[in-house]
Amino acid sequence: MKARQLLLLVCIFALATSAYARQFAVVADNDNTSTNLTSAELVKIFSGHTRTWADGKPVKIILRDPNSAEMELAARKLFNMTGDQARAFARAHSDIMTIADSDEAVIRFVATTRGAIGLVDLYSLTKDVSVIKVDGKLPVEQGYFLRGN
Repeated sequence: MKARQLLLLVCIFALATSAYARQFAVVADNDNTSTNLTSAELVKIFSGHTRTWADGKPVKIILRDPNSAEMELAARKLFNMTGDQARAFARAHSDIMTIADSDEAVIRFVATTRGAIGLVDLYSLTKDVSVIKVDGKLPVEQGYFLRGN
């Protein structure tokens, strides 16, 4: 019986920490000239306060459902909201924000949409998009803004 309880606790711990272990990458279309954003600039983009890039292209945001467990960290850091609040915010701002059902869909959209910016799991990256540094750091570097652990 104790082994079963231990296994159950391990499973609960793994599920509880999986959202924090996820490593996100901020991606943009390959024609985007922005290679680095400060965390403050990133928050302004995702909150809808910044609606155009420096070259005048409109910003179009694409991300996974902010209410999903894997996006909990992003909802908190980018929107300062719970997942439910961030989802409602995204729906209210559908003119600039789209919710995708997978990282692959995010990458497809970003790759084919000028001015698009998205958020994907680091391990979903392809050559079709450019990774944007945040505060001068790549997702694999210590202290990266959207690193969960």
